[in-house]
Amino acid sequence: MSARAVFLPAEAASTTPRRPRKATLRSQFTLVIFMLAFLPNLVLTFMAQPSVPVASLVSWMVVVGGLCAAVGYLLSGTLLRSLSLLQSEVERGDFAQPHADDPAEILALRSAFADLLGRLSVEQTRRNAFIATLVHDLKTPLIATGHLTGVLTTLPLPDAEKREVGAQIQAETTRLLALVQQMADAHRFEREDVNVHRQATDLRALLDGVARRVHPQADARGLSVQVHGHGEADVDAQVLERAITNLTENAVRYATHEIILSVTPRGVIVSDDGPGLTVPISELAQPFNTQPTTIAGQQYTAGTAGLGLFIARRIAEAHGGSLQYDRAPPDIPPEPPSHARPPATYTHFTLVLPEVIP
Repeated sequence: MSARAVFLPAEAASTTPRRPRKATLRSQFTLVIFMLAFLPNLVLTFMAQPSVPVASLVSWMVVVGGLCAAVGYLLSGTLLRSLSLLQSEVERGDFAQPHADDPAEILALRSAFADLLGRLSVEQTRRNAFIATLVHDLKTPLIATGHLTGVLTTLPLPDAEKREVGAQIQAETTRLLALVQQMADAHRFEREDVNVHRQATDLRALLDGVARRVHPQADARGLSVQVHGHGEADVDAQVLERAITNLTENAVRYATHEIILSVTPRGVIVSDDGPGLTVPISELAQPFNTQPTTIAGQQYTAGTAGLGLFIARRIAEAHGGSLQYDRAPPDIPPEPPSHARPPATYTHFTLVLPEVIP
């Protein structure tokens, strides 16, 4: 019984297929050098037909073969020394500094490894920012919703206060869902192309729809929303509307008095009289920024400040355009004109489209 128990593992091990051992680069180099050195000697020896015993001739060729193999092994080690050195440095994680005797191929490998490490570092940093966003920005509305729910279920509140608490819970839930959707879109647009299905679209009607949708938020802050211009373009109306909505909601958040949505020959412009950006749009319109950002005195944690702008930029690029930013007086005077304050400098976000037909 014990003999059978010992035999079975050995039998199982014998049936396990063994992976063939792969040839090393040094063995291949050694074989090539050996063949280049040994074959000419072999051909010359047989062509010369020396009058020596066959045994002596075979012994001599064995000696020559051994010498050729030894020379090939030494030369292959010399040729691959830079590669072996690079391997050991990569294993240690210290391969940035090249050596004076590095050939061009090794320098190219060092550069490729450095670029790969840089991309991995950026990806890891963005992942950390993404996690920080999840922990901070998603936790805040969840905690607020939990407290409000506790108040609603444990305290004897009048009906009016219950409705107010319910409205606050709904607002926090809406904020949470919007942030989750924004983060999901930013993550998807970072890794995939934005799919657009173009068709002739009335851009003025598109802006009118966005203005109606943000009107309650703007009215609550005492802002006027104006729509100007007319034009038509071949765009994906639903996708482009998402970009315009992102920009308009940002304008509602930061504007002081007016928001202007305009159709121009360049594309669609979202303008507001808010304070503008404190950092270049090329830095801010990135997914999951690694640095906190302050806009209009409001501090944003790493990962959240540029999500809406990034989504708008990717949508504009999917249509063959771009997202541009500038600060200037409005092209169209606000309505009605206000004489109580000097002309303001406006923030303009332009979704540049390839062709807008007036």
